[in-house]
Amino acid sequence: MIKYWPTQQSIYLNNSIVDLFIETEKKFTSGQYNKSKHYLYLDILSIINRNKLFNYIINDFKKLILDLIELDLSAQEINVMSDKIRTVFIKKISQKFLSRLRYKKVKLRYKIHSSYNYNDLIQSLLIYLIFGSSQIEQKTFMFQPIYTPYNHVKILLENFIIQIGNNVIKNIIYILDNSPYISDFLKSKNVCNKLYSSNRSVILFLNNLKWQHFLQCYVYEVKSFYSERQQIWILSSRGIITKYIHISKIENIKKLNQLQLIFIFWLEIKDLIVPKLEKLIIQIGKYFLYSLLNLLSNLFLVIIKTVVFYLSK
Repeated sequence: MIKYWPTQQSIYLNNSIVDLFIETEKKFTSGQYNKSKHYLYLDILSIINRNKLFNYIINDFKKLILDLIELDLSAQEINVMSDKIRTVFIKKISQKFLSRLRYKKVKLRYKIHSSYNYNDLIQSLLIYLIFGSSQIEQKTFMFQPIYTPYNHVKILLENFIIQIGNNVIKNIIYILDNSPYISDFLKSKNVCNKLYSSNRSVILFLNNLKWQHFLQCYVYEVKSFYSERQQIWILSSRGIITKYIHISKIENIKKLNQLQLIFIFWLEIKDLIVPKLEKLIIQIGKYFLYSLLNLLSNLFLVIIKTVVFYLSK
């Protein structure tokens, strides 16, 4: 039987939130390797330090939800403030992580990278946890808000924790500014994954991430927008993996830049032309194959008749 998320603020919602965090904490206590086909900034950390970072995020996120409930904000105000809430939260976790390591060689400078897709999911997660499913917009997901599965909120929370952790490390790498500082930070504080213990391996890792980010922004994210689905990060029995969920993105079309809009236009043209072109190529192929078989058949008959004629002599 499907377990649904509570529709409004109540004791039932409070209990569901407690159960949700208990289940999630248990999943994040075990070592979770990245088993997806994508790079994560988190990959540069050792499993122990990655789990510590996840623990900071979970504990501080609990406090954040309680603070937002006490402020008695409306769902509309939460939606408007969600991007700022995310930015402040990442700064706070970054400072906490660096403070634990007592790393004070560089001045803290922040550059929080934003994604309209990711922000939509944060808005939804906050609404689910503070108000219940009834406050979610009707067309956001493929099901009616009042029939939101419990596991749907669960994977949104897992995605949030992984994405925040990834952004924290991305933010710290931006703070450190160049690879020698990054290598020094990783080695001196004993936080690095052994795969990235050399300066050269760090440079290669960061270059791969930059290329992945470019493809994500201008290809994969636009294709996801076009097909109205969103990539998320979750924990499985194998480790961190990626999945896709349906999410309506019609309202976000104004946020696309010119290059992304051109790519969307190309996808529209491709979907219009390619099926017809495929049918034409298949039809031409059929005629060609029929003509070739007919030619070979006639040629074979001519050869047989010629052989028979000479044998009869």
